[in-house]
Amino acid sequence: MKKINRREFIGYSTGGLGTAFALAQIPLPLFLKSVPELNNLPVGFQTFPIRDMVARDFTGTLKTMAGQGYQLVEMCSPQGYATIGFGPLVKIKPSDMRSMITDAGLSCPSCHFGFPELTDKLDDRIEFAHQLGLTQMICSTFWLPKTAGMNDYYQAADKLNTAAEKIKKAGMQAGFHNHEFEFAELDHQLIYDALMSRFDPDLVKMQFQTEVINLGYKASTYFNKYPGRFISAHLSDWTADKKEAPVGRGIIDWKEFFASAKTGGVKNFFVEMDLDKLKDSAAYIHQLQ
Repeated sequence: MKKINRREFIGYSTGGLGTAFALAQIPLPLFLKSVPELNNLPVGFQTFPIRDMVARDFTGTLKTMAGQGYQLVEMCSPQGYATIGFGPLVKIKPSDMRSMITDAGLSCPSCHFGFPELTDKLDDRIEFAHQLGLTQMICSTFWLPKTAGMNDYYQAADKLNTAAEKIKKAGMQAGFHNHEFEFAELDHQLIYDALMSRFDPDLVKMQFQTEVINLGYKASTYFNKYPGRFISAHLSDWTADKKEAPVGRGIIDWKEFFASAKTGGVKNFFVEMDLDKLKDSAAYIHQLQ
């Protein structure tokens, strides 16, 4: 079966320094001074890139990730993502899933949902979220066609605002996750900025994906431009020739990122990369602390 990444799917240590370096296998020149803004914030991972492992051995995968230094997991709604890898998890009750996550030494504050889940099945999804123990419900994308105009984005944003109001009344925060196509222009305006003007700042917080560095956009620019408008971020690093690299081994200035993330209001960080880059990424972030 052909391996797909998220973009293809949507179509378009407390030991000494010596111990830390040994665990991370990261060269000494890559080590940075501590970043006060991190303040030992827990490090999370997104399940999508390792969904095959998650679906095959949910408990075992969680324990593996905890052993690699992760404290948080961000799920994808098994029901909404059933046809692209999460189907085997549909039969697990969310309350049981929560216990499995906790037993592995992790917590799950956030989950991705498909836009139709938040518009057509919201009451059911809120109940799922409560049983899973979520504090954040993130819309993964609007699923708009490539031919969509700005009015289509505005109408979708309005629908998410409406859903987000109900999510807030249920005691949780709604969010929106960007992909590269929100960093295109329509009507001489960047789609991302247009959405920021349309979303209710209190009801819909943003989850920033650092992958857009490949298009020349830095997360720090948007954290500073829209203070307090963000809830979380997906972390991945990239080389100058746009190849994925573990956090700390690419072109992103992570000290700048974490400093500006505080201004943006970011509460959670989720590494979203292939399995072979997850361990080194967690170790690097812990070193920054």
